Amino acid sequence: MKAGVIGATGYGGAELLRILQSHPHFEIEAVYSSSQQGKSIVEHYPHLSDIVPMTLEDIEPKEIARKTGVVFLATPSGISAEIAPLLLQEGCTVIDLSGDFRLKNTNDYETWYKKSPAPKEWIDQAVYAMPELNREQIKTKETKFISNPGCYPTATLLGLAPLVKRGLVEENSILVDAKSGVSGAGQTATFGTIFNELNENFKIYKVNAHQHIPEIEQMLANWNYESPITFNTHLVPMTRGIMATIYGKLSADVTQEELLELYSNFYKDEPFIRIRPDGVFPATKEVYGSNYCDMGIGLDTRTGRVTVVSVIDNLMKGAAGQAIQNANILFGFDETAGLQFTPVYP
Repeated sequence: MKAGVIGATGYGGAELLRILQSHPHFEIEAVYSSSQQGKSIVEHYPHLSDIVPMTLEDIEPKEIARKTGVVFLATPSGISAEIAPLLLQEGCTVIDLSGDFRLKNTNDYETWYKKSPAPKEWIDQAVYAMPELNREQIKTKETKFISNPGCYPTATLLGLAPLVKRGLVEENSILVDAKSGVSGAGQTATFGTIFNELNENFKIYKVNAHQHIPEIEQMLANWNYESPITFNTHLVPMTRGIMATIYGKLSADVTQEELLELYSNFYKDEPFIRIRPDGVFPATKEVYGSNYCDMGIGLDTRTGRVTVVSVIDNLMKGAAGQAIQNANILFGFDETAGLQFTPVYP
């Protein structure tokens, strides 16, 4: 199947190209940019020399629909809101990696993203697609529009799902302490991401105000967890990776062994979820460059709190890898096709 990538010069776009160029079912037909059209993608990413020798094309929805079977939108929030409806109207199947169609409440989008929302009719059509948690919705025959989850929500929701869906977490007790590598901030340099500010430093940012909070709470509400969460993010002086350390007060007496059994059973058929044994917790390096989400679970019997440590590569399971996983499911391919990377270590 012929695939197009819009926003191919971003980090998420580069990862899509890395996966698609060796995918058994998708073929890169064209790469698109609104700012660098006419240039070779290799000018921006020399590491793609002799691998993706393509010229960046302008975004023309009719032409894109004629040439491709699926389009991946790896654009910043605020841009997909304009482009996706035009592509869908031309009959394209669209997988959007931005945040523009994740929130069903348009007021939430305006409040948290500080941008005008996409038209509600298109937001309602988008399927919020986290394969491990709503695979059947992705498989629906009418689905033509996938909204890929955010990186922090992916690590957090996968870590919380077994507990919340079983009703094992007390209301008003969830706290998430999350850290990310600087690639999550994209390629545009800011004062806070230049080397002198980031190196040998550790920063909290968007305190109690991260735009992924309503995305997480939206899914939790679907699982009947109605109270708000405390969620804060930190920037780590590394390139890629997310660690979400999740705390919650348990609403029932369970043992460490029962918690591990719960997680192991919940994810036993999931190819990209790995649960660590008792007393072992994952590190970001252990999923680097892969589509895995690794988790460790610990019970504090003193406080009755559970600690879940969830790690992903923010550019893979948190973006491009999950987008390809969604595309595989949508088109009936093996879910792991093109994603069977061993993590890069060290």
